[in-house]
Amino acid sequence: MNFKTKVLNLAKKIPKGKVTTYKEIGKALNSKAYRAIGTALKNNPYAPKISCHRVIPSDLTLGSYCGKLNNPKKTALLKKEGIIIKNNKVDKKFVFSFK
Repeated sequence: MNFKTKVLNLAKKIPKGKVTTYKEIGKALNSKAYRAIGTALKNNPYAPKISCHRVIPSDLTLGSYCGKLNNPKKTALLKKEGIIIKNNKVDKKFVFSFK
């Protein structure tokens, strides 16, 4: 299984109403290739079935979506799932770990 497929398979496991970080995906893959993780998600051909909008940077900011930083569409999708966003950051209680 290639790296992109592994990333997308993990993204598929993020429950609705939760987010995870590029770093958490990296830990689950035993990799620090965070940019490659981002690229795999950016090129996700299965959205919205595989919800890449649920992946954010470790500082809990929203990061980018569809190639745009702080994309209001990502904010709307996360809020629709019940995720609380304050000052462009996700409340840490919504962070999902693959442990």
